[in-house]
Formats: sequence, structure tokens, C-alpha cells
Amino acid sequence: QVQLVESGGGLVQPGGSLTLSCAASGNIARINTMGWYRQAPGKERELVVDITRGGITNYADSAKGRFTISRDNAKMTVSLQMNSLKPEDTAVYYCYTKTWLTEVYWGQGTQVTVSS
Repeated sequence: QVQLVESGGGLVQPGGSLTLSCAASGNIARINTMGWYRQAPGKERELVVDITRGGITNYADSAKGRFTISRDNAKMTVSLQMNSLKPEDTAVYYCYTKTWLTEVYWGQGTQVTVSS
């Protein structure tokens, strides 16, 4: 089992920045990919960005150029720096991880609201 705890959500004005963090615990030796999904009201959960243990990243088009993922393999944490936020970025953001055995674990979610 892997447990994920997120932090850093909140309310920010359009054009502002926010950083989300996620810490993994439990059987972390199994972890390969870590990343973030988001789900806006009335929409399906969608990938924002993820990163493999080796550092290969996969950004959604909506995140490219504005969001930056980083990872600390020693601490098994992942962070998402979000810049130039737009109202359409408003969603619940979920940290997730996928193990070498393709097991998927989710965090509890953190709300990000972009509004003036």
C-alpha cells in the first residue's frame, strides 16, 4: 500500500501562482510514476502532468509552459508549480502514483480555485 498526502491548494487570482505538494509513504520502493490529475465540476478527471522515477515528464497541453513538476526520489515527494493560473484551472487536484506493478494510488485531493 502507498499513502499520498497533498497540500498547497487554495484560492488565487487569475495570473497568480500556486504550488501543490504531495508526499508518499508506505511501500514507496514500488513507486515509479508520480503526478497530478485534476477534476473540474461536471468534467472527467484528466491528467495534468506526471514524472517517472527516471525524470521523464508528460505534460497535458493545457499545462505546458505554465506548470512545472518536480520530484525528490529520496523523500518520495512531488510538487507542482503552477503559474499564470486561469479560471479554467479551477478544479480538485489529485496526486497519484503508479507502481512498477501498475498499481495506482490517489491522494484525497486539494481544491484549487482561480477567481478574482
